[in-house]
Amino acid sequence: TLLMLASGLGLGAMVTGAPVLRWTVKLAGAGYMVWLAWKLARTDQLAEVDQSKLDVNFLQGVGMQFLNIKAWVLALTLTAGWVVNAGGQPSTNPGQPFGSVSLSPKVIYKEILRSEQVQREAWTENPDCLIASGIAYFQGKGRPVDGGILLSGRWSFCSGVDLAQWNMLACRVMEDDKVIDYRYCMVRREQYEIIDDWRTLGMRGSGSCSVRCEDVFVPGYRTQSMYAAKPGWALPGLRINTNPTFAVPASALGGHCIAGAIIGNAQGAVDAAIDMVKARSTAYTGAKMRDFQTVQLRIGMAAAKVDAARTLLRDDCLTAAATVAGGKPLDLEAKLRYKRNCPVAVKLCTEAVDSLSEMAGANGIYDGAPLQRMFRDAHSAAAHINFSIDVHCTPWALYTMGGDYQSPTM
Repeated sequence: TLLMLASGLGLGAMVTGAPVLRWTVKLAGAGYMVWLAWKLARTDQLAEVDQSKLDVNFLQGVGMQFLNIKAWVLALTLTAGWVVNAGGQPSTNPGQPFGSVSLSPKVIYKEILRSEQVQREAWTENPDCLIASGIAYFQGKGRPVDGGILLSGRWSFCSGVDLAQWNMLACRVMEDDKVIDYRYCMVRREQYEIIDDWRTLGMRGSGSCSVRCEDVFVPGYRTQSMYAAKPGWALPGLRINTNPTFAVPASALGGHCIAGAIIGNAQGAVDAAIDMVKARSTAYTGAKMRDFQTVQLRIGMAAAKVDAARTLLRDDCLTAAATVAGGKPLDLEAKLRYKRNCPVAVKLCTEAVDSLSEMAGANGIYDGAPLQRMFRDAHSAAAHINFSIDVHCTPWALYTMGGDYQSPTM
C-alpha cells in the first residue's frame, strides 16, 4: 500500500516521463528474480540460520517491503501505466488522454438512466457486468403493450457487445405510425442476436458488432424516456446518484469520451513519428531527417493540433461539470457548442495523423509500422456520427444567429 501510494504521488509520474528508467526497473526486477531462482536451484539444502534474526517487529516488516524488488516492479509499472496527472497530460495508455479529470459522459449516462430497480437487477447479479449500447433511435422501433413495449430493430456499432451482459438499445415508440416517445431499453444478452459484421478499416479491437431483435418484450421499468422536450421530463437515476457529475448531459458531451481515445491515438502518432525521425536518415543521401525543416514543420504542427484538441475538449468537460456542480442546467447554446467542439477537435487530430503519415512515406505502410494502424484507427473513429462537422457545427451557428432549432432529445 505504501509503495502504491508513493508511486501514485510522484514515483509513477517520474517513471512515466522516463521510459529508460521504467525498463531499468523492469529488467532489474526480472534479473533479480532469475538470480534467486538460480541460487535456489543450486542449493542442496537450506542454510542454517540464526532464528533470532528472523523475528522482526511491525515497523521493521514495513521497512522490509521497500527492499522487495517485486513490490517495486508492481507498484512502479502498474501506477506509471494507469495514473495520469491532473494537468491533463497524455497517459501512456492512448485511450485515456484526459486521465482522472475526464467526465466520461457516455459511461455516466448508462448509470443515470435506470431506476433503482434496474440498477439492483443489473449489478446484484454481477457487480462487474458490462452494458453495450445501440444509440440510434431510428434503428429501433417500439410498440406499446401492457406492462412495457415490444422492441424490434437492428442497431449498428455496439462496441464491446461480445463481452456485455446487457445492451441499452434506442428506439422510437410508435402508435399508428406516429412517434410518441424516444426511449432507451435495457435488454438482456439472451434477448438479442449479435451479428458478426465488424470487418472494418480500423478500430477492429472495439468489437462494435451490430445486434438485432424482433418483438422482444421489455418491461416498462427497464425503459427510459429520452424525450427531453416533454414537460416534467427527468432521469430517475439522478435521485439515487446525487453526485453532480452524473447530471452532465450525455446528449451534449456523449462524444467527448470517445474523442478522448482519438486524441490518445493522435498523440501516439506524434510520439511514434518523433521516435522514427530520431532513428532515421534518408535512404538515398544519408541525411538526418530531423535536420529537414519540412519534417520539423510537420511534427510541430501535428503536435500543436493534438494539444489544441485536448485543451478544447478538456475545457468543455471542466466547464460543463462546473456549471452542473453550481446547480445550473446547461442551456441549449452550451449543449450545441459542446457538440460543435467535439468534431472540430477530432478533425484536428485526423489532420495531424494524416500529415505524419504522409511524412513517413513508404516506411509507414508496413503492417509493423505503428503509424499505419494509427492512420486507420483515426479515420475509422472519425466516421462516428458524433464527429460529423456538417451535422454538429451547423445547429450551433443556426441557433446563435437567431434561427429556430428544436430537438426532442436535447
